[in-house]
Amino acid sequence: MKRALAVLTGLALLTLAAEATGFPAPWPAVATAAVYSVVAVVGFAWVDRRPQPSRRWLAVVYVLVQLSLGALAFALAGSGVGATLLLLVLVAQGVLLLPLPAAAVLTAVVPLVHLGMGWADFARNGVAVLGAAVFIAVVTELLQREQRSRAELTAAHEQLRGYAAQAEQLATTQERNRLARDIHDGLGHHLTVVQMQVQAARAVLATDPARADAVLAKAQDQATGALAEVRRSVAVLREPRTAPPLRTGLEQLAAEASAAGVPTRLEVVGAVRPLPAEAEESLFRAAQEALTNVRKHADAGSARVVLDYRGPGTVRLEVCDDGRGLPETTGGQTFGLVGIRERTARLGGRLDVTSTPGAGTTLLVEVPG
Repeated sequence: MKRALAVLTGLALLTLAAEATGFPAPWPAVATAAVYSVVAVVGFAWVDRRPQPSRRWLAVVYVLVQLSLGALAFALAGSGVGATLLLLVLVAQGVLLLPLPAAAVLTAVVPLVHLGMGWADFARNGVAVLGAAVFIAVVTELLQREQRSRAELTAAHEQLRGYAAQAEQLATTQERNRLARDIHDGLGHHLTVVQMQVQAARAVLATDPARADAVLAKAQDQATGALAEVRRSVAVLREPRTAPPLRTGLEQLAAEASAAGVPTRLEVVGAVRPLPAEAEESLFRAAQEALTNVRKHADAGSARVVLDYRGPGTVRLEVCDDGRGLPETTGGQTFGLVGIRERTARLGGRLDVTSTPGAGTTLLVEVPG
């Protein structure tokens, strides 16, 4: 728009110069119009770049100077078309520089350059110039609003692109955390059991080969389960875990813990009801991680798993052991517990871990369901 106004200023100057060729003394009008044009191009660009609030006062001074020069050129050029075009350029620049009420006043003042004419000529020419000035002002304002809208749209688009990038990064991080939890809770569990069973088999291999073979067969079953976990994670990364009902899964975990040397019993309290798949997954993984820790670290004589459906709209899982308790250095912040906490928080549930040295550990998970 500003370039268009500069071009229009040059065309108006050429028009005025052409009209002035028929004047007895054309140079005063041409010189005044030339000064006006230079100020209109250079001065306008300079004022437009000034920061607020100094720009506001400079704009007022600029408009007053240009209005005076334009009126003088209009008078010297004999009310020609070129001088009128120069004043219309000032109207457009006023809309760009001034607040809208001040630009409206400028638009109304421009036709007053015809006051030196008779009333009939003033009415005819003044109304014509006023109409042209109003048209220029309205078009300039609309174009300016359209440019602002485009700039705002571009900024909003860039902001949305930034939000999309952040959302993609967040989704990637969440997916990595999910995979880390799945590997730790699934594959890590199976490999821990395999390790313990292989150690047990090696301990009795020389004295009781039949028992060692039975333990190794269980280790082989666990290895098969570990391989199934890997295949599931690789093949269907975003699909829910294909698993038996929660109670059946907990019974299997209790049986595995008992077979590994920690007698474990499962208690189900309240009326069993179906739960969302993600809630069952969270409770199953919590029990799996807790019993794995019992076998690995607790040195416990027994463990108990309680699945409680009695809460209104919530389900509780409690895993207790009579072992030596959590080391103070962990503070309940092992990777497995962090994974349980993340799963539970995503469902709007809670996790509590209480431990007393020498008196065991209790893990409590409560999720909506």
